[in-house]
Amino acid sequence: MTVHHTAAVLSPNSQAPARVRQHQRFHIDDRGWADLAYHFIVDANGHVYEGRPVSAVGDTGTNYDPTGHFLVCAEGDFNKQAIPAAQVAAMADVLAWGAATFGVAASTIRGHRDWASTSCPGDGFYPLISDGSLQSAVEDRVAAGAPSLSVLCGDAATQRVADIEAGRI
Repeated sequence: MTVHHTAAVLSPNSQAPARVRQHQRFHIDDRGWADLAYHFIVDANGHVYEGRPVSAVGDTGTNYDPTGHFLVCAEGDFNKQAIPAAQVAAMADVLAWGAATFGVAASTIRGHRDWASTSCPGDGFYPLISDGSLQSAVEDRVAAGAPSLSVLCGDAATQRVADIEAGRI
């Protein structure tokens, strides 16, 4: 399981849905990839956005082969900003879901920088990986029954995005 950041400062969080769409367009139109590079992106308030299907290999702008990697990305630039607690908690939830769903140990969590020459997921986030804090949080969630992820579609999804963009949630 590999953790990334978008390396784009996000403020305010109401811009998150548009930013996710922007990343997707860049990955498809400029990079020529099949979809958004990541399986999931998490915004500063802990909202989770589905990227490419988990059955599809992700992509990166570096030279490592992400085949077999579950790619989870935090929206923000954690070389320039602190990662909010809600975002860390949601990242742990998504990783716990991935660990339980795919039978993968939390000890496999790595940062993008562990596979390639990059600072990703940023100097402000990577210590949570290197010191084992994120792994412990994921293990605790798995032991408690692992969170489920539910996908919103149609009117429910439209309303959720509208609420995020309006700053209501």
